[in-house]
Amino acid sequence: MAVSQFILENETSIRMSFFFGLLVLMGGWEWLAPKRPASQSKPFRWLNNLSLVFLNSFVVRFLFPGAAVAMAVFVEANGWGFLHYYAVPLPLSIIIAIVLMDLTIYLQHVMAHAVPLLWRLHQVHHADLDYDVTTGSRFHPLELVFSMLVKFAIIVVLGVPVVAVVIFEVILNGMAMFNHGNVGLPRLLDRVIRFFVVTPDMHRVHHSVEDDETNSNFGFNLSCWDRLCGTYLAEPRAGHADMVIGLRGCRNPKQAVSLGGMLLLPWLGKVSGYAINRRHWLGKSEN
Repeated sequence: MAVSQFILENETSIRMSFFFGLLVLMGGWEWLAPKRPASQSKPFRWLNNLSLVFLNSFVVRFLFPGAAVAMAVFVEANGWGFLHYYAVPLPLSIIIAIVLMDLTIYLQHVMAHAVPLLWRLHQVHHADLDYDVTTGSRFHPLELVFSMLVKFAIIVVLGVPVVAVVIFEVILNGMAMFNHGNVGLPRLLDRVIRFFVVTPDMHRVHHSVEDDETNSNFGFNLSCWDRLCGTYLAEPRAGHADMVIGLRGCRNPKQAVSLGGMLLLPWLGKVSGYAINRRHWLGKSEN
């Protein structure tokens, strides 16, 4: 109980500590051993990507002052959700909640590629012309609002404990920063680890410019969902060194990298073929 109270009282500090700690750790790893050379100015990208992160933090805190934690507190106080109704012991509740919330995020991610309106928002994440730790936190504010509503729904239905919400948020943000890193693990180690969680090489495939590769490897944390749902792809056709990152129709840095361009991107042009979630390769001439 004391641990739960400490986590609840220090939720913001815990999350911020992990965010900045991992940003420094992954940034240092990328600087010492980058997987791919940068195609854009790194200071410019980091400035704009992190500016979007801080803007998103303000928007979410303004619209949802207590965010997911406040919803979990409310649900717990009222005894809502399956885990409360069946009085599941807290340790088991935490495990069940984290696994099912991870599945929910996977399904939400698939929806973001399959539903044209959601894709308009989600393409901001994919339009980055390079792939590094800051890409993992680069989302349009409206997509984060939608994501928060999805989290609210699963918290209410499942009755997610407060502690599980904080732990899941830390894991989700931390894994997103890790598997978006411009780094690589030794091949054998990567093959072992990706049986359990998503690695940078596994998720980088998802940021390929090729439509079928973009519509693969949707997981952020547990890798089992892609394997179970048939969306797993081991490697990009061109290899990690030569694959092109981003979207075919968005190659201008002013649109793909600048803060203003990212905020306006969902409202520009037609919805591309990426949004219909096809898994077969059409090739450049058909996009």
